[in-house]
Amino acid sequence: MLLYIHGFNSSPFSDKAVMTAQYVAQHHPSVIFHQPQLPNTPKAAMALLLEYVEAALKTNEPLTYIGSSLGGYFASYFAEHYGGRAVLVNPAVKPFELFNEFMGPQFNPYTGENYQVLPEHKIEVAEFNTPVIRNPDRFLVLLQSGDEVLDYREALSKYHHCQLRIEAAGDHSFVGYEHYLQTISQFLHLP
Repeated sequence: MLLYIHGFNSSPFSDKAVMTAQYVAQHHPSVIFHQPQLPNTPKAAMALLLEYVEAALKTNEPLTYIGSSLGGYFASYFAEHYGGRAVLVNPAVKPFELFNEFMGPQFNPYTGENYQVLPEHKIEVAEFNTPVIRNPDRFLVLLQSGDEVLDYREALSKYHHCQLRIEAAGDHSFVGYEHYLQTISQFLHLP
């Protein structure tokens, strides 16, 4: 199973998600691929993702993840706690420290949903923190120094002993992501 986990205020219709789905369908058609639209609260999002992970575990499917931004934070938790390999794209490292900036009304441009970020969401997201990566061999981390949303140096510090690809410039969307899809599939050992 390959689980694509999108970021905050994103969706399976983001450019990276669509490119990933198309690449997997074309080059790895036997892979069971999921890219769910996540609920707006961290607790509900993780509950949904856990359903996919537990279903894969029951059928002994290999676990693999691609997580972007907040999705990278969630993918770290799953790879560390449930096993499997993960590719993290400009991952959030301590999103709970950023939640104060987003308190109040939010709008997801992909889904058209209006919702609220509440103080309890900061507590919910902190529950899934992996302060120390104990299995660095499970991670490939893609970073661009021009990320305008997250400081790439935080991810560089946290994942320094993992496989890293760091590019100068770029932005939070990870410019040129499509050029990494073959590298990603090789790292994840997709059949």
